[in-house]
Amino acid sequence: MSLENRDTETEDTQNGGADNEITNEPDDAIVPDEDRKKVSAKRIVIEICIYVAMLFVCVYIVPRYVIQRTVVSGSSMLNTLHDDESILVEKVSYRFSDPDRFDIIVFYPYGRDDPEDYYVKRIIGLPGETIQIIEDKIYINGEVLEENYGKDPITDEGVASEAITLADDEFFVLGDNREISEDSRIFGPVKRENIAGHAVFRIYPFSKFGPLTNK
Repeated sequence: MSLENRDTETEDTQNGGADNEITNEPDDAIVPDEDRKKVSAKRIVIEICIYVAMLFVCVYIVPRYVIQRTVVSGSSMLNTLHDDESILVEKVSYRFSDPDRFDIIVFYPYGRDDPEDYYVKRIIGLPGETIQIIEDKIYINGEVLEENYGKDPITDEGVASEAITLADDEFFVLGDNREISEDSRIFGPVKRENIAGHAVFRIYPFSKFGPLTNK
């Protein structure tokens, strides 16, 4: 009997120890209030840094290098674009491919050092081509260019009254409203480095919402 009692007492003691260990584990896992505050403060700082980074990307990186909203000023691109219309200009594709004939581009006619002048026109002549305007006809490499973007016939040939051969990085641009447009007939060819982007989408007015095509 003594032996059994001792065995029972020893088993109870072992069970009791195990119970105490189980009971104490949650107490050991409790995080002190000061540590919780530190974790919370660190999380807030991380979230603020993320928000600031996202804001920087949206405000600076996207408009500068990806896509930008631009408002048309004036009527030099009638009947394609009208005054106060809002368009989206994408700035990625020309990093990987060359501008095409009839693309609508935005650019700095007098260089990026003069950002106040920011024009939107249509590409007519491509690098290496020879451009000349005779009466109301546009000639490229001696052949008449077939196009119907002009609102009215050309009456002022400007510098293109004489043949102009474009360099490997130059484009000849015209506004669709050719009676009033200030374009390559006045300031000459546009350097590739001064092209800011490709106008691809009209977002306002909503009645004209949609892509800008070359067709």
